[in-house]
Amino acid sequence: MTSISGKTDIDWNAFAAALAPVETIAEPVLVKKRSRDFFWYSPILNAELKTCFGDLVARPKSLDEMAHVLATAHAHNAPIVLRGGGTGNYGQSVPMAGGLIIDTTAMNKVLEVGDGYVRAEAGALMADINAALADSGQEMAMFPSTQDIATVGGFVAGGSAGIGSIANGALRDPGNLMALTALSVEAAPQARVFEGAETLHIHHAWGLNGVITEVTLRTVPKRDWVGCMATFDAYDTAYATGHAIAQAGDIAAKLITTVDARICAYFPKLDGHIRKDKHLLVSMIPAEDQDAFRRLITAQGGHVDLMMTDAARQDMGLPHVFDFSYNHTTLQVLKADRSATYQQVGCPIPPDPQAIAALRPKLGDDVWMHHEFARVGAEIVTFDLPIIWFTTPERLAEINATYEANGFPVYDAHTWNVEGGGLKADYTHLAWKKRMDPKGLLNSPKSRFWDAVKDLTPEQIEVKGAK
Repeated sequence: MTSISGKTDIDWNAFAAALAPVETIAEPVLVKKRSRDFFWYSPILNAELKTCFGDLVARPKSLDEMAHVLATAHAHNAPIVLRGGGTGNYGQSVPMAGGLIIDTTAMNKVLEVGDGYVRAEAGALMADINAALADSGQEMAMFPSTQDIATVGGFVAGGSAGIGSIANGALRDPGNLMALTALSVEAAPQARVFEGAETLHIHHAWGLNGVITEVTLRTVPKRDWVGCMATFDAYDTAYATGHAIAQAGDIAAKLITTVDARICAYFPKLDGHIRKDKHLLVSMIPAEDQDAFRRLITAQGGHVDLMMTDAARQDMGLPHVFDFSYNHTTLQVLKADRSATYQQVGCPIPPDPQAIAALRPKLGDDVWMHHEFARVGAEIVTFDLPIIWFTTPERLAEINATYEANGFPVYDAHTWNVEGGGLKADYTHLAWKKRMDPKGLLNSPKSRFWDAVKDLTPEQIEVKGAK
């Protein structure tokens, strides 16, 4: 079998044979399909990554099979990329150096449901974990809008927040990511358990720093959620109302999203259900908080368009309200027009509606705001995931500069290196890569610093990074 990627000189027939009895996929069309994630949200990443492919896919079904795959890759010096549901936006699952794609979705068992926690294999779908929790009266503290296809390992390796973060914080907040187990890439792979703050060595490292096999996440008591949509004449009023809901003592929201009216025109399934040409607030609240929600919306000058139990939503044939939040909002627009893209932008803390109102005319008509509310370290924060109508990289740089000049930090969604997105800003995390992956086989091209530190010891990397 020749190299599909053209980037390796490994005998892939011999490699596949050595992986037995692990399932492998060698058909080029299928390998290329599994070399993709949602990087096409970015026209810049699409141009840079669309010709990157792996050479072989392995689908281990157990910890022993995963260890066998990693040992074989180590023996052959094969580049490795891990893949869950492929819902990442930055090319995390794209094999830039060719090589082996490890599909984790066959390792999908929910292993343990306890009081306040759930432990699952890395390939378990988030939706399946939530379903498994139902009988215990619990639910996940947070989940991504892509929960139907996103794996828990992928969420931990590449995510940071989700539906539930306004109530329970970011994934990295203490207590949310309780423990994880990761395998090293060595001749005899070793399992290491990371607990508490140690999990952050592996969290959001895109699979560079070890192969996640199990995750233990915090759970919370299950609530009877109602999906709500309200509309407003002014965007800053919708935003201010979102902040008011986040602060309200009588509304325990699981989701707060605000969406520019122009984006709502790309939500055809909401036609006839929300007021046209109005700015949208999306929320999930406990059923017992409906009266308080309605009073607050009315007091803020808004209009309650929808308040739906899940059964009512299904009877109406509508999607979940979280399908209009986070990057599902971007997806709704991209379904109609692939010239759109997005960005990730921080906002002043505490949330400041006046700062939002002042910024809007400075951005131009090619930038449409969309904010998510969350808690980080118990503090209410917001971040903007705007729809941007892409023309050139230069115009995108101008938009980024406008945000930055007005006190809105940009966490670039158009970079394929892990240090470019804000959570792994330097190379100290690579000390753990050196410990867990001494040959640097795991997704190494995704780090802008690895080549500069790969010959150092873990301790030397930590010292160098601290300077």
